[in-house]
Amino acid sequence: MHVLTISQSYAADQEALKSGVSGRKLMESAGQAVAKSIFARWDKCPVAILCGPGNNGGDGFVVARLLKKAGWPVTVYLPVDKSALKGDAAANAKRWRMKVRTFETALEDLTTSQAPDNLLIVDAIFGAGLSKPLKGPMKTLALWLNHQRLENRAPAVVSVDIPSGLHGDSGQPLAGIAFQADLTVTFCRPKPAHFLMPGRDHCGEIVVGDIGISDQVVAELNSQTFHNGPDMWMGAFPTPDSRTHKYSRGHLVVLGGDNMCGAAHLASMAARRMGAGLVSIAISQDVTPLYISSVQPGTLLASFKGLKGFRKVLSDSRKTTCVLGPGAGLSALTAKKVMAAVQAKKACVLDADALTVFQNDSKSLFKLLKKSSGDIVLTPHGGEFQRLFPDLAKKQGTLGKLEATRKAAKRAGCVIIYKGPDTVIASPDGRAALSDNAPSTLATAGTGDVLAGFVGGLLAQHMPTFEAACAAVWLHGECANIFGPGLIAEDLTDMLPEALINLFESF
Repeated sequence: MHVLTISQSYAADQEALKSGVSGRKLMESAGQAVAKSIFARWDKCPVAILCGPGNNGGDGFVVARLLKKAGWPVTVYLPVDKSALKGDAAANAKRWRMKVRTFETALEDLTTSQAPDNLLIVDAIFGAGLSKPLKGPMKTLALWLNHQRLENRAPAVVSVDIPSGLHGDSGQPLAGIAFQADLTVTFCRPKPAHFLMPGRDHCGEIVVGDIGISDQVVAELNSQTFHNGPDMWMGAFPTPDSRTHKYSRGHLVVLGGDNMCGAAHLASMAARRMGAGLVSIAISQDVTPLYISSVQPGTLLASFKGLKGFRKVLSDSRKTTCVLGPGAGLSALTAKKVMAAVQAKKACVLDADALTVFQNDSKSLFKLLKKSSGDIVLTPHGGEFQRLFPDLAKKQGTLGKLEATRKAAKRAGCVIIYKGPDTVIASPDGRAALSDNAPSTLATAGTGDVLAGFVGGLLAQHMPTFEAACAAVWLHGECANIFGPGLIAEDLTDMLPEALINLFESF
């Protein structure tokens, strides 16, 4: 599914208007989508609708009318006089025949309620285009509601388009304050803030309502941002057939560290489960006994001596793909091995130590990556991203994680997987995907090594780089969701067959 920025959402509205869909029809459809979502989730109860001074408030007046018509007790609050409203918002406000109260009254009514948790609040104050922080009674209401939520005495909150106070592109609460919703109903397509943290936590359940903007209009916007899911990469996913043999599925090399062999084992097992035909762990001759005693059956060992020996391992043209970094160690030799793999024109996944080792020389790495004809994926978490892209990390609060990752991919000349609860995958050609299916149980040692192996396993089978990165991230999250609580990194690989079965059965 495409994800639209604020400017693209406005452009979609304008194109719909040009095609003959009236603004009033768009607003009516938006209100209907919100009301329908409320009817499906809540029994009849008192409703307070907080309408803003713009079109988001106009949507709120439609919701108020529809709920009132269905017999719900509804009170509408507005921060300005009705006469100050314009256009379609003013037209829908006129259709509301009941009294409209002020936001100051809303503060009094809500904060003195004897049973606030029996109320439903519709937040229709500001949409995704908000550029200034909440202030006055709006700010106070948001603070009160969020405090009540901490004490489990909060009314249920439904936000129209996006929780008021959030920036629609970055997902950041302006000045740190935004409404927290149980349900957010947006329109046409989701915005980045619906998936980027902390915006996603503010949104609750997300529903995308159809308000009459055609798929053709969306396609013509040429959005390069997507919600990560099988629909965007399944057509490129490698599936073996009767002509497939292990060599056609690629031979992947995992660089093994001298002190931490577990990370290389995790990555190699993950790559094998993902379908790589052959997987070798390349190790120094000095630590061969350590690996022999722990290697899994089916995983090969390729020992070497020094950098020259590692280059000889890579000289075999049948070895097409490398995973470098997990447990590799922070040494100048690790950096040289990474550069040797890139220079050998292998598809490479650079993770963990293979990233941090370039903390003080990222320009040399990026220069090399841009010259490479291979398929390269970097997989930084927040700390590693800051080490490689300190200026972008510093600006992330204003840029947002999506744009920071997109700029990083362009600078490095390769695909970036910026890991986290809101993982962003970006390609140097401008494409980006937002992934939101990663549970918090993934926050444990070794899960990143498994992800690196998943990516490498797909690259070894010649899946296009951006699509491989997106598929690996999504399957990584699905494996964790299937396992549930108590997850450790080793469990992810065991869950992959079930995740793949579910994937293939759904297509």
